[in-house]
Amino acid sequence: MSAPPIDTSGVGAPSRARIAARTLRTDTWWRAPLLTVLGLSVFVVYATIRSFVRSAYWVADYHYLTPFYSPCLSDSCVPGSSDFGTPIGELPMWIPLGFLVLPFLLGFRLTCYYYRKAYYRSVWLSPPACAVAEPHRGYSGETRLPLIIQNSHRYFFYVALVVSVINTYDAIRAFHGADGGFGVGLGTLIILGNVCLLWAYTVSCHSCRHVTGGRLTHFSKHPIRYWLWTQVSKLNTRHMQLAWTTLGTLMITDFYIMLVASGTIDDLRLIN
Repeated sequence: MSAPPIDTSGVGAPSRARIAARTLRTDTWWRAPLLTVLGLSVFVVYATIRSFVRSAYWVADYHYLTPFYSPCLSDSCVPGSSDFGTPIGELPMWIPLGFLVLPFLLGFRLTCYYYRKAYYRSVWLSPPACAVAEPHRGYSGETRLPLIIQNSHRYFFYVALVVSVINTYDAIRAFHGADGGFGVGLGTLIILGNVCLLWAYTVSCHSCRHVTGGRLTHFSKHPIRYWLWTQVSKLNTRHMQLAWTTLGTLMITDFYIMLVASGTIDDLRLIN
């Protein structure tokens, strides 16, 4: 019987210590990747279900539209929820009503530098923690399919900016009273807070840092871009926290609108 091949890549490289055990760590190193997997799974399951159910996503009295369905451009959308018209006809049930922007938002999140770190370590176990061997025998980097798609992050960023503008429009639209005038409810504040955090997450992106300050040889010759770059850099230090916070606010916003739209609860009105 021939001997098994010797692994000469990654942790098996000749320059690495020969340790047969998967890890010598005695702490609960697996806790962080486990919590990351659970957190991401909760959002993915919730968002998938809500994107396909096609119910309780629009509150006509106060113009609340869940971000999972914005913009709603199909004839399948309920009346009043399509301020941008319905250039798309009826959609079969297996296509979500927000299908036009959802792939781009998913691409923006999946190619985000923080999310790469999160699912590389927690889902692909590459590696799951420091000083813990990964199960993969080789690694080609982000040079082949499918990981080469990660290099398209900057283009998804531009689309995310457009979607953020649309979400901002939805937030302004939510300042609507039942009598047709100006109004503010708890739903208005939740939608507004979600939009502000989505903007913070979007502009704290590494691609935004490159747009504002990249390719500059002398910052002193570009004071405005330098100031923008410093502000984005400050936000960038909170990119991980914003990545998780916005997942939570997206679910909270959608869940609250669902409760109000379904008649489960009444919107707490502050004005009108």
